[in-house]
Order: sequence, then structure tokens, then C-alpha cells
Amino acid sequence: MISREPSMPHLDRRSFLVTGLAAGAVATIPASAALAAPDPATETGQSLAGRGLRTDPFTLGVASGDPSHDGFVIWTRLATAPLAEDGLGGMPARPFPVLWQVYSDAGCRRTVRAGVAMAAPEWGHSVHVEVDGLSSDREYWYRFRVGPYLSPAGRARTAPHPMSFGGPLAMAFVSCAQYEHGYFTSYRRLAEENPDLVLHLGDYQYEYTRDTYTIPGGNVRDHEGPETETLAGYRQRHAQYKADPDLQAAHAAAPWLVVWDDHEVDNNWADEVPEKPEVPQPDFLTRREAAFRAYYENMPLRRASIPRGIDMQLYRRVRWGRLATFHMLDTRQYRDDQGCGDGYRDCPAAVDPARTITGAEQESWLLNGFRESRAQWDVIGQQVFFAQRDNNAGPAKVTSQDAWDGYVASRRRITQGWVDAKVRNAVVLTGDVHAHWAGDLKLDYDDPTGPSVGSELVATSISTGGDGADSDPAAHPFLAINPHLKFYNNQRGYVITKIEREQMSADFKVLPHVQVPGSEAYTRATFVIEDQVPGVQQTYLRPLDPALRRSRPITVEETVELETKRP
Repeated sequence: MISREPSMPHLDRRSFLVTGLAAGAVATIPASAALAAPDPATETGQSLAGRGLRTDPFTLGVASGDPSHDGFVIWTRLATAPLAEDGLGGMPARPFPVLWQVYSDAGCRRTVRAGVAMAAPEWGHSVHVEVDGLSSDREYWYRFRVGPYLSPAGRARTAPHPMSFGGPLAMAFVSCAQYEHGYFTSYRRLAEENPDLVLHLGDYQYEYTRDTYTIPGGNVRDHEGPETETLAGYRQRHAQYKADPDLQAAHAAAPWLVVWDDHEVDNNWADEVPEKPEVPQPDFLTRREAAFRAYYENMPLRRASIPRGIDMQLYRRVRWGRLATFHMLDTRQYRDDQGCGDGYRDCPAAVDPARTITGAEQESWLLNGFRESRAQWDVIGQQVFFAQRDNNAGPAKVTSQDAWDGYVASRRRITQGWVDAKVRNAVVLTGDVHAHWAGDLKLDYDDPTGPSVGSELVATSISTGGDGADSDPAAHPFLAINPHLKFYNNQRGYVITKIEREQMSADFKVLPHVQVPGSEAYTRATFVIEDQVPGVQQTYLRPLDPALRRSRPITVEETVELETKRP
């Protein structure tokens, strides 16, 4: 990989110090001192903090992320006009001191930590505060203040102590939120579940300009601005998504662990290769750099993820006491380009042992993590389908080259790695394919009678693809061709899990509609993974709703079309 110096505005020493505060290094002061500081609602307070702000700058809400046993990240980004075309959110071109406070009660009366962080224009007036020194395994609340303006409050929580299992963990995971295809009701329903932790596995936002990626009957709302290719464009698009009240509710409900997939940059990009390499795109690396910078600015990430030019450290490990270790992967930034194109192919390159989807360094990091893990559950949060999905009943393998099927040796090395390390319970969490799936993981998919060595749970989209339709999961042709796959559903929604020492249960939540707002969520199916019993076991399946079902089973060709976008 080429490592380049950032082409973003040059920062002198003074600017670096201010930006460093905005990017994570915060001035922390005792809670009593923060509360005794000049009241931002007074004339003095406004002159110190809110000068130049005539409207509420907290239009993008608040968020928390990457919890540890003694803290977490809290985030906000100031924007008085979030959809401004220049991407600056209507903010004056100067830094703003932002007071942050963490509370031990939902009423925000008992302050336990507080300080001041600088929201600098160089980083889109974003604020990332790494709060520490808190008690383990408990809830906290937080909010921000600038001048007379007070942000909404968010709920966060710390992980259990490293030597403690803690209680059951309510963890939800989601992916693929195309703003134009539907309302973000799934995020609202997720927030109402009151989870302890949320994983977003990619396609948080989409790059297309309006009327480029459309669904039958037409999109229900439109993107602002051109296709995202510049820093201003990515900032504007992130702001449009963050301004959605349902997404804000989900961010405020619990800490998030985020990783990207392709649409945060460009459809089906791979390392330094754009979606369409045959079309000259000399500015692709500049585009990638802008996308990475905007992604960091808009996510509750620690300072370790501050981008440096075209590179950004996103893969990382988060431990939830002794109960679970989350290995969050980046399967875009380091991969070899897809072989034989991006779609379903019988592709010789797929089995090339030299090809990788993670890159050698990340693969080594992951395998070392397996060897060192003492967790009850090792959870791999990543982007694209892990298990084999052959869509051809004959001898040839016709698989998606954009998924792990396009990198068979890479998948085998990682699967063998957790087997050799004697990982107690390996569970892969996946997004990308706009449908719910559940299945068993194998070392040898050509031997359906061979032992299962792990489990995969796949979340459908939040909104991408529009409403979708219900169907008999057993009637999907992929399940007949691939007996290790156990469940399929093509409605929108999310997955919420309960992780305990004895088992992990997963409720596949769906919504009848997302093309109109307000639908209620219900559980379509529940699967359980028992401790030290690899593979998924169905414990509940809701009967088909006649009003929502398809008139006929879905076909292989329709599945491929649902998952593939070629504007």
C-alpha cells in the first residue's frame, strides 16, 4: 500500500494543538470546577463559548462508542446548517470550546466526569472525548454544551472488569442504511430495545447522487448534493444521515462499534482500486482520503483511528470482560481486488492461496488474538458474507467475488486459526447482503457431513432495497445447494442478541414496511448457539404473514440482483 501525506489543509503547530483537542485529546477538569465555570447561558458564557452561534449547533445529535471497562468515547459534531454544500455545517471558521459532562443518573444531576474539548474547523467541528476513570459494568449518561445551547443526552455504558463475566450482554448489529430507499424506523425500534452495545457493520451511508440507485416504484426521499467524492461532499452526506431523528435515537441509546464496508467510499472498492478500474480515476486516492477523514469526523472512534493520509486504523479489539471479545475487521482497505469482477462467478482467482481479503498484517493480528483469547465468546464483526454460498447446483462453484468466497484461502487460514487456537466459541457477524441469514461455518464446505467449527449471523439492511418481502426461508434455493445455511429472510430490520455464558441467542427482527414510516418490529426467527456447540439451532420461527409474503419462492437470479448494484 502506498502511504501518502494528507493533502488536506496543512496544520501548523498551533492548529495541531487545537485539532488534537478536537480529535480526542481533551482538557479534563474536575466535575465541580466544570460546574462552577461561567454559565454558558450568561452574557459572559456566550462570549467565551457561543460567540457567533445564533442557532442550536447540536443538530447531528450525540453518540458514544468503543467502551472499555473504565470508559468510552463520546462524540458530537457542531452544525447549525447541516446540509450546507461546503460541508462546514454553517459553522464559523474558528474553534469552539465545548463543555462535556458525564453523569451517573439518567436525569443528568450527578456529574462524575467533565471537561472541555475544542471543536476545530479542520475536523468538521467534531468532538471526540475519551472518557476514563469510571466504574466498570454500569450505565452512564452524557451531554455537551456550547454557549446557551445544550445537546440531547446520550446513554453509554462501561464493559465489565477484565476478570469478570458480568451479566448477560444485549448486543444488536445492523448494516446497510440507504437513506433514499426507506425511513430509518429500524434504528428507532432498535433504540427501543435498550441494548447494551450496537455493532454497525458497514454501509452507514451511501455515496450516490439522487436518482442513481433506485428501487421499484421510486425512492421515498433524496440525497442532497452530487455523488460523494470530496471532503465537502462526504461531510454533507454524513450530516444528512446524522440529522435523521431515528438514527440519532439509536446512537443515543447505547455505545456503538463501527466498521465500514464499501459505500462509505465507493461501491465495491478494494484497497487502492475503485469500483471501475477500467475508467481512469486519477483522483481516487484523494477521494479515499476525504472519505476516511469524514468517516472519522462523524463516528465515535478513539484517537487511534485518526486517519493519516489515505490510511486509517479501523480494525481493533474490544473486550467485554471475560464474556466476549469483539474482533472488528476491515475487509476493504487491505484486500486484493476482486477476481473476475465483483459479481457471482466461477473464478479461478478465488482459490489463489496468495490472495487476501484482510491483508497479511491484519490477518496476523487476528490469529494472534485468537491464540491469546480467554473469552467465552470470540465475536468477529465484519462486512461481507463469510460462509460459502454457491448458487450453482452443479460441480462448478459460482460465488460472489466481493465476499469471502472470492478469497477462499484467506477464509481457510482464519477459520483454521481459531480451530488451532481452540477458541471456545467463534461467531462471525456479517452485513452487506440486505437479507437475514444464519448458518454453520465449516473448514471444508465440500463435505456437508463434516463438523461445524463456528457460526455466522447475518443482518439484513436497515432500509436498502425498500420494503422487501417475506417468504418461506426453507424454499430459498441457496439453502438446498448449501446445507450449512439454515435461514433466510428478505425484509428490513436488525438482529438483537443476548450473550450469556451458556449460550448466545439471536432474534432476527423485521419490519413490514420501511417505505412508509412507523412500522413496528417483530421477531421473524430466533436461533441459539450453545456454549462449545458450533452451529446455529432454530428455536422459533414465526408463521408467514399472508399480507407480506411473496407470491412465489425467490430465485437465485433475484438474490444476485438484490445484492448487486451497478449504477
